Amino acid sequence: MTPTTDVHLLIVDDDERIRGLLQKFLVRHGFWVSAARDAAHARRLLGGLEFDMIVLDVMMPGEDGVALTRALRKTLTTPILLLTAKGETSERIEGLEAGADDYLAKPFEPKELLLRINAILRRVPQAVAVDLGPKVLHLGPVRYDVERAEMWQGEMPVRLTATESQLMRIFASAPGEAVSRTKLVEDLGRDRSQAQERAVDVQITRLRRKIEADPKQPRYLQTVRGAGYMLAPD
Repeated sequence: MTPTTDVHLLIVDDDERIRGLLQKFLVRHGFWVSAARDAAHARRLLGGLEFDMIVLDVMMPGEDGVALTRALRKTLTTPILLLTAKGETSERIEGLEAGADDYLAKPFEPKELLLRINAILRRVPQAVAVDLGPKVLHLGPVRYDVERAEMWQGEMPVRLTATESQLMRIFASAPGEAVSRTKLVEDLGRDRSQAQERAVDVQITRLRRKIEADPKQPRYLQTVRGAGYMLAPD
């Protein structure tokens, strides 16, 4: 079947049966799909091809999915969806802290995987012109280009994941205004739940590490008690 989109997915799972089923299912829904059996195989594919998204199983022999995510985030901003063991909350939080954009607990319905993939792809940053407000926000030594959705520290670009970039776009659209966790969950295209709100908290913590001199005492990405989070540029 010829894919109906230009979106290229990389599936990484050591279970050959699951890998094959996911590949067939996603191809039927219009994606280009490549598959890797482990982290080493995935690295080889990533070295020669560009992907729009990586669907990565956590439990793999050798280098597991969380370790691979952490390593890839040093150079890649490609969205990553982790497939985790059901009920392993600590595993999911660890994955988000490592740089994953979202997670899906096994076992799952293929349609839910498709919905998660499409939701994450919608969050991938596009250059968006903003008619009102400043074009560049200054956060101490860090600056955020609103039109290009790019962050810089001096002459060095700051790598943002798809979710981090979407959070910055949300905050940059209303600097100085508090945005509730519920609103952030909605704007990120996620289901309303306490678990998703906690996942947003993890993403905020990671984003602060890229903005703040002291992430534990944030100056620019502030917590507003009872109201949510607020970006307070210079």
